[in-house]
Amino acid sequence: MKLQNKKVAILATNGFEKSELFEPYKALKAEGAVVDIVSTEMGEIKSWENGNWGETINVNKVVTDAKEQDYNGLVLPGGVSNPDTLRTNEDALQFIRDFFKSGKPVAAICHAPWLLISAGVIENRKVTSYKSIKDDVINAGANWVDEEVVVDEGLTTSRNPDDLPAFIDKVIEEIKEGKHEGQEINA
Repeated sequence: MKLQNKKVAILATNGFEKSELFEPYKALKAEGAVVDIVSTEMGEIKSWENGNWGETINVNKVVTDAKEQDYNGLVLPGGVSNPDTLRTNEDALQFIRDFFKSGKPVAAICHAPWLLISAGVIENRKVTSYKSIKDDVINAGANWVDEEVVVDEGLTTSRNPDDLPAFIDKVIEEIKEGKHEGQEINA
């Protein structure tokens, strides 16, 4: 098991893309990681799947109580409303910034780079995202590319659910590798 003794946070709220949370969650657990679902409040959060509300998952930790130092990596699933809601929550943005300050791996898929933009951590980074937010990513100062998975010093990004196999492989690899000096920021 590649991720035994590793702990990963998945930051999400209602409206996350079902596959973009559940598939990394299951894969990380299968590799031996402890995975916490972190959100803005306790209870269940609801996925979005094929234009409808879908499966729910229990929140393990509220973002105000979550500390970056307790984790080896952070995963940010997409969906449209999930990152759009979280990007207005300063506690969620600070939680993300803390991973960048420490150089720990962060992974964002689909619309989740919106969170990286709002956290102020995407400038001068090579990333990809869902095509509809390409301009947002570029306007935030990132180098946007249209590739299945992009890794830039511990920051892993992918475009959409079709990219999940490559995304998950890289997430596991980056968390196994640990801290990346090039990931560190002074935010």
